[in-house]
Amino acid sequence: MKTMKALATLAALSACLASSADGPSLSEITVDLRMDETEYVSGERIRATVDIKNMSPFAVSCGRPASPDRFYIEVFYASDMRKLDKLSSHPFVAPFRIEMNQGQTLETHLGDHYYMLESRSYIARPVLIHRNHRYEGRYRAFDVVPGTEMSKALQLFANHEGLSREFTLLRWPRSGSDHIFLTFRDLGERERAGHTTDIGPLMRTTEPVISILPGGEVLVLHRSGIDSFVRSEFWSMPNLVELRSRQLVMDPDTAGQTSVQEMYRKSGGVKAAPRPWWKFW
Repeated sequence: MKTMKALATLAALSACLASSADGPSLSEITVDLRMDETEYVSGERIRATVDIKNMSPFAVSCGRPASPDRFYIEVFYASDMRKLDKLSSHPFVAPFRIEMNQGQTLETHLGDHYYMLESRSYIARPVLIHRNHRYEGRYRAFDVVPGTEMSKALQLFANHEGLSREFTLLRWPRSGSDHIFLTFRDLGERERAGHTTDIGPLMRTTEPVISILPGGEVLVLHRSGIDSFVRSEFWSMPNLVELRSRQLVMDPDTAGQTSVQEMYRKSGGVKAAPRPWWKFW
């Protein structure tokens, strides 16, 4: 409720400021931020999409050499609208140039620029500075949630005795079904939380399994459907954790049944045995 009141107040204030602004109409350039989800598990990169439409008589250019314009995304705590400090130095989106009567869609990851591991509600809005005018998009609210812990595994590094890495499997509803997430944090000589990766839909009839191999491979096997599993392979090195592959694996208990059904379908089924017409009398 507090979040909705804060959004309404800020929207009214933005409308007043827009109506009194000098220069070209704000409708000439529109900028919008679309969130992929309304809830993100702590540690996710928080991917979002930026849409910019340029109906002004001038090109919009950001991030290129001698580009006169700027683009950035502001993030606030929803509870008190306190603005977060940007931690990164790289741009929010790839360099772009938008000519008159054109538009462009760009990708951004808010988690790469702001510290948002704390489970709470946040608000973000895109801002474009063009020819000394500020163009703001709508506020977008989203939540960062802790996830529900399922299992853990600990990785030890032979050549880094003071470092260990704890992996945790989490679950959380997404797009109408449970999803499974892998997150990690370093312990020992450095304390830091790492990225969280959405591995995909999860059926809870079978507990997921996480295994750490001596070579640094981290394998996660979870049931994604009635007759299938997903095998996700990560590489975990002292300064690197990345997803290398994801494969769909048939359930061995049902694979044989599926093969028989496929052979039956291709053979056309069971054909009736021929009988002379007089056998029916």
